[in-house]
Amino acid sequence: MTTHATGPLSGLSWLKRAVNLGRTNARAVFGAAAVLMFFALVPSLLQLVVQGLLSPGPNGSMVVAAAASVLSIVILSPLIGGYLRLIDATEQGRPAQAADVFAPFRQGGDAGRLIGFGLLMTLAYVVIATALISLFGDGFLEWYAKLVTLSQQAQGGRVDPAQVPAAPEGLGRLLGVGSILFLFLSGVYAIGFGQVALGQRPIGAAMIDGVVGTLKNLLPMLLLAIAVVIASIPLGLVLAVVFALIAVIGNLIHPAVSMLLLLPIYLGLLVALYVVMFGVMYHLWRDVCGQPPPVRADQVEL
Repeated sequence: MTTHATGPLSGLSWLKRAVNLGRTNARAVFGAAAVLMFFALVPSLLQLVVQGLLSPGPNGSMVVAAAASVLSIVILSPLIGGYLRLIDATEQGRPAQAADVFAPFRQGGDAGRLIGFGLLMTLAYVVIATALISLFGDGFLEWYAKLVTLSQQAQGGRVDPAQVPAAPEGLGRLLGVGSILFLFLSGVYAIGFGQVALGQRPIGAAMIDGVVGTLKNLLPMLLLAIAVVIASIPLGLVLAVVFALIAVIGNLIHPAVSMLLLLPIYLGLLVALYVVMFGVMYHLWRDVCGQPPPVRADQVEL
């Protein structure tokens, strides 16, 4: 299975199709996204509980965070694979239900391959992040360790701004280069994971497909990222106003009413975000790794 280059505006098409995802089977698509969101929160909640009970230092916090990351990969990788297959089923008109996200865990499933790809990608993230910090992040680790210590010692959960250390000089450069590489690795993950979950490719071959497919489609991915950033600004402002109005109205009755009103809206937005995010991932994989369009008689194939 080869990878294809897409047009520069393909990213907008992926986003549009992701927003329209679930039109044929909304119950399965949104229900499965809610299940996925719940299990995605579990490792983070466990990390907060462990850090709250043990109060580890900076090194201990990193160990706890690393353990939570591994647990997240083990739990979420098969669920993401199941969700991508559910999306594929709904887009192809096949029957699907929310419980299909658990299919890779069942007997005869391929949870191991999905977890293996997730671990391989995590290793790539760690290696590249270490290289970036070594090249551009002089003083970053010490600065981050001080922030962790301050947050653990904060009274009432608030950090005194006067105690926050100045950011290292190369932080802006580190974040800039890191953002570009993050976009590249996101494409590698989307395409490669799709190859494992939907294309039935071996882990190594899927990783190669992810790298090659991303290099061929950097422009549409960049335009997609820019479009998301631009669209998120007015959307964020509208949501902030809506949330503020609901909070004010709820507080007129009781503060608990505000929480009861805001919580389902917040959770609903998170579920919708999951649907769109994995919808973009699916359609990116479909366009890059699916069958190319047929060549017309008047076209010359070189």
